[in-house]
Amino acid sequence: MEDKLVTLAIHTFEKAQILKTILETEGIEVYIHNVNLIQPVVSAGVRVRIKESDLPHALRIIEDNKWSEDAKEEEEKGDADQTRKVLIPIDFSDYSMKACDLGINYAAVVGAEVMIMHAYFNPYFPSAIPLGETLSYQMNEEESLQELLRRVRGNMEDICSLIEKKMEDGELPRVTYDYVLREGLPEEEIIAYSKEYRPTLIVMGTRGKDQKEVDLIGSVTGEVIELNKVPVLAIPENVPFTNLRDAKHIAFATSFNQRDLVAFDKFMELIKDFDFSIHLFNISTSRDEWNEIRLSGVREYFKKQYPDANLSYTVLADGDLLLAIEKFVRDEHIDVIALSSYRRNLLARMFNPSIARKMLFHTDTPLLVIDSKR
Repeated sequence: MEDKLVTLAIHTFEKAQILKTILETEGIEVYIHNVNLIQPVVSAGVRVRIKESDLPHALRIIEDNKWSEDAKEEEEKGDADQTRKVLIPIDFSDYSMKACDLGINYAAVVGAEVMIMHAYFNPYFPSAIPLGETLSYQMNEEESLQELLRRVRGNMEDICSLIEKKMEDGELPRVTYDYVLREGLPEEEIIAYSKEYRPTLIVMGTRGKDQKEVDLIGSVTGEVIELNKVPVLAIPENVPFTNLRDAKHIAFATSFNQRDLVAFDKFMELIKDFDFSIHLFNISTSRDEWNEIRLSGVREYFKKQYPDANLSYTVLADGDLLLAIEKFVRDEHIDVIALSSYRRNLLARMFNPSIARKMLFHTDTPLLVIDSKR
């Protein structure tokens, strides 16, 4: 008698494929059902089916395998703390203040608390010193570190005094805020602290188009975007607004695979308190990857998922992607661009100073980068 098929699990297309691969390496035949044939990665209820006789073996594999535990752990942590938080790393520059203004205004709209953070690098390191000089060296080093900390704390208190004055004068809304100082490399400390603080959003300032190309997107911001799981909003210093409510048009770069849909869900959660016109556009100018059948399927999906959203769809012209994006932003008056963080190649091109004059971010358009993992 032939084995009948049983449903082992129901997952997104991406996770179903991962589970299928794990089981097949153990010699278990796996069948995927309920896949959207026009747009496979859009399928949200994909059934992973196996032969009934393989069920005990498959269950043991799942129990022993840790492939889904990280996601469950993150979900549990998220459920445990529902407080919205905005983390604003600063370096006491003018564009840091722009990030503070925008981050605080955002926090007021969504009902979040704010943490302002500065990470200072300790330039004093022990070296090979004769034993007799060790004590005097340690004393000098301690005095230098204390002076550095006093200066950093003074700068932070000045920033907080300025914020307090703006709140008193009505230039900024009143929100709950605090600050934290961390010693170490800024990018490492921001990433480490965000794991402790668990912010909803990180807001960071960046230099604008009038600065040197190497400063266009700071190395610290770029590193945080690449390695952090929290959404990051990078604000150029010359952006013409300090409140996202003044932004009218926001664009979301996508190829509409499962990861992009996960990122889009997070994106919609971040902006649900704002009234934006959302422009979705393709991240590839190849006609093979963006055709009318696919676009039709995408429209139907978003119509069902977000019936009240003000969505429009744009197919970029063939040719250089970044030039096409630049023209799109200019023509549609885009105020903010959002994209998912897993697109390493695209991000690498954006952060490459050798093409700074050609790329979109040579203008003063903020960039919202969202992690695409569930």
